Amino acid sequence: MPDVTCFFHPVLSARKLRDKPVRVELAGRSYALFRDAQGRPAALSDACPHRLAPLSAGRVTREGQLECPYHGWLFDADGRGRSPSQPDLKKCDARSFQVVERFGYLWLAARDTPLSSFPDFVPQGYDFNGSFSMLFRAPLHVALDNFSEDEHTPFVHTRLGWNRAQTKDIQFEAHNFDDRTEVLYRAPQRPSFLIPLLLLRNGDLFQNHWVTRFDPVRTDYTITWTSPTGEQRPFTNRAIIFFVPETAHTTRLHTFSFGLIHDERLRPLMPLVRRAALAMSWYEIRDDARFIPLVAHTPYSMKGMRLGKYDKPLIHHRKLLERIYFAQGDTSAPPTPLKVPEAANG
Repeated sequence: MPDVTCFFHPVLSARKLRDKPVRVELAGRSYALFRDAQGRPAALSDACPHRLAPLSAGRVTREGQLECPYHGWLFDADGRGRSPSQPDLKKCDARSFQVVERFGYLWLAARDTPLSSFPDFVPQGYDFNGSFSMLFRAPLHVALDNFSEDEHTPFVHTRLGWNRAQTKDIQFEAHNFDDRTEVLYRAPQRPSFLIPLLLLRNGDLFQNHWVTRFDPVRTDYTITWTSPTGEQRPFTNRAIIFFVPETAHTTRLHTFSFGLIHDERLRPLMPLVRRAALAMSWYEIRDDARFIPLVAHTPYSMKGMRLGKYDKPLIHHRKLLERIYFAQGDTSAPPTPLKVPEAANG
């Protein structure tokens, strides 16, 4: 897989990195994360330059150095290494990477990736509900395809959105741009035990509007509800999902959940609503994670597939993955709209 460390990726919950090193994977490469003597996170390539032993299987010394478990070579946070048995040995350094601790997560990037490129994803005015991670046993393109259309909602999910009988009532819009896609679904909200906790009523309309970007791959979902007459319900849920390819066959989704309440008189209910919103996001994504192994073999090429209007974003995402995320083309073009056909055939 191409090296994607030119982007910042969330790779590990910060609370999981304590006094022992932790191995993480990104695009088929392994990294050893550890904390130095001051508690600052650091990352090295998870292969000792001596005999390629995994540094993540070693230990962190009292001085904050990472010790190789095989021959005891020592490395600081910048990758400077030395051999305790051959102190005069030169060129003992390991490749080091940049780690930023934000929003309760550790974000990995190459040393020369500018901090200014850190993804700006926190919505203004929203309360933070929490975050979680989930492993998808499928390649990046399969996981992204799944989260790029809601046509599967009544068949894979049981809480948000519409049921089977309401598929004919879907309102759908999709717009492709040179740097992103924007999608909107609107349909009746089916009954769910979470409805009262989200201050909703039976018969309300569910609306899911999202924007997918590729620096790195992430989708910002804004979910709102209205009454049949158009009255705004008091709560909006925002879920930003980062799609992090760990290997050629697995993708880890890191989700950051936010909430907005439109009626300040209901502010005392926000703790309960936030917990309900986070639980709702977790269960919805868990539904997808359970289903995704069934389609994990789906090829990257869409040749031979009979695609419809709901698949417009999927087709465009292939181009953006290659041109922006995998850097296989010109990324200097301005973000102008592209023509979207009525339907796409494989």
